[in-house]
Amino acid sequence: MFHLPSPYEMLLMVPAIVLGLTIHEFAHGWTAYRLGDPTARYQGRLTLNPAAHIDVIGLIMLFIAGFGWAKPVPVNPLNLRGNMRRSMMLVSLAGPAANLVLAVLAAVALGLGLWHISLGREIVIEIIRINVVLAVFNLLPVPPLDGSKILAGLLPGRQEWLYTLENYGVIILLVLLFTGIIGRVLGFIISPLYRLLIEIATGISRLGF
Repeated sequence: MFHLPSPYEMLLMVPAIVLGLTIHEFAHGWTAYRLGDPTARYQGRLTLNPAAHIDVIGLIMLFIAGFGWAKPVPVNPLNLRGNMRRSMMLVSLAGPAANLVLAVLAAVALGLGLWHISLGREIVIEIIRINVVLAVFNLLPVPPLDGSKILAGLLPGRQEWLYTLENYGVIILLVLLFTGIIGRVLGFIISPLYRLLIEIATGISRLGF
């Protein structure tokens, strides 16, 4: 499971990971702010400055273990307008959605040939791959991932079982990761989605823009 990338692989991964994590956390904070919670803004997290979002240990773990984390954006559900559970669902959905949008935009940029040098193209391809992984991984309905809060907003009732599961969520997540179960499950989603975006980029390039 642990794999230390080569210096060239790290050169490609750093901008993709930093951009993906920053966009993800900013989207959470921006959505919460739009729904009435200024907590992220007051704590200096409503920014696209990577320094406000990147957790060094989480970043290192992404390189060597294939999973990691950023600094979670603080959200006070009591400040959110409307139905609290539905608002939290929207805030949680914003992060993975932002990663998917970024992956699509990167695919379009790749197809338009905005990067003519090989290194630039490879970085853009890595941006596509990393953001697809971040989006799909965070949609898993396992606490503390965004998918668990999205599930709580979709299901009727108080969902006490799901909130209780949060106490053991990290342990469950680590077990699923280290046993390779998550990798096998996500492979069925990530690989086809990644290939689709590359095919879109190829199709755009053939149009001759």
